[in-house]
Amino acid sequence: MRRYEVFPNHPVSPLQIAEFDPAPLGNTEVAVAIKAVSLNFRDILVTRNTYFANIVDGLVPCSDGAGEVVAVGKDVKGLAVGDRVATLFFPHWYSGKADARALSDARGAESTGAFTERFITDESGLVKLPDSLSYAEAATLPCAAVTAWNSLFEAGDLKPGQTVLLLGTGGVSIFALQFAKAAGAKVIITSSDDAKLERAKALGADHGINYKTHPEWHEEVLRLTGGAGVDVVLEVGGPGTLERSLMSVGVGGRIAYIGVLTGLAGAANPVMLIPKASSIQGIFVGSRAMFADMLDAIAAHGIKPVIDREFPFEEAPAALKHMENGGHFGKIVIRVGD
Repeated sequence: MRRYEVFPNHPVSPLQIAEFDPAPLGNTEVAVAIKAVSLNFRDILVTRNTYFANIVDGLVPCSDGAGEVVAVGKDVKGLAVGDRVATLFFPHWYSGKADARALSDARGAESTGAFTERFITDESGLVKLPDSLSYAEAATLPCAAVTAWNSLFEAGDLKPGQTVLLLGTGGVSIFALQFAKAAGAKVIITSSDDAKLERAKALGADHGINYKTHPEWHEEVLRLTGGAGVDVVLEVGGPGTLERSLMSVGVGGRIAYIGVLTGLAGAANPVMLIPKASSIQGIFVGSRAMFADMLDAIAAHGIKPVIDREFPFEEAPAALKHMENGGHFGKIVIRVGD
C-alpha cells in the first residue's frame, strides 16, 4: 500500500510517497480504502511544521478523507464491509462542548491522517455517508464544512433574516455561504477577485466586497448594513482582518475565530467588543453530532460541495502548491483510490 508522509525539511517536497504494510485490525477497528482526500490550510502549516502541534517526520497528513469500508474488527457494531464513510476530524468528540480528551488527537497532526490507500481507525473515527455524495464531495466535509456549520449554528446561533460576513472564497467560506443561504440568512462575502465574487453571488451571496478596491472593507460592510453591522462573522484570516471584523460586527453579534491565514501575530483590541456587547469564540472544527446535523441539512437542501479542482494521487505536491497560491474557489481534492 502507498501513503504520503510529511518531512517538513525535505529538500524537494515535504510530501513524500511511502510504501507500507497495513497493521492487523484491532477488535474495534475498521479498515477503509480511501478514495479521496481534501486539503485545508492546516495541511500547509503541518508541512511547514508551523502548526500548533509539533510535527514529527513521517506523519501521515490530512484530516479529511472518504472511502469504503473493506474490513472490520470482531467487536465493531456500527459499520460493515461496503459502507461508505468519511473521517472525523476529532474521533472522540461525540457531542456537546469539547474537553481536553476530545481535542487531543485531531487527524493529520496530533494523530495519523487519512492520506493513505488504507486507513485504519477505531470505528468512532468514522461517519456513514449518504448516497447523494460522491467520495470526492464527501472528502471535503470533515474539517471545512463542519467548521462552517459550528461557526454559523452552534457558536453563531444564526437565525433566518440575520446577516453573515464571510472572508474570502476558500472551503470554509463557501460552505458557510451555502449553509447560511439555506437557513434564510443574508450573506456578505469578500475577495480580491471580482470573478470570484460573481461566482459567490451565483451561489446566493447578497453582496460582494473586493478588499483590494475597498481596503477599509469594514466601512463597506457598515454601508451595506445601514450602519448596523453584521450578526455573525466567520473570521478565517487573523491579523489584519480581525481588526476589521471587530468593526464590522453589530450589537450582540458573534465573531467565530477560525483561521490564521494571515499569521499568528496581531494587534486587534478586544475592548471593541464591549460597547456592542458582542463576542468572539475560537472555533476548532466540531463534533460528531454537528457532522450528523450538517449531513441532514445537506441532504434536505440538496447542497453540493464546491470543488475547485481534483488532482491525482501522484500530484499531491502540486495540489498543495495550488492551495498555497490562493487561487482556489471552494475545496481542493486529491484522488487516492479508484
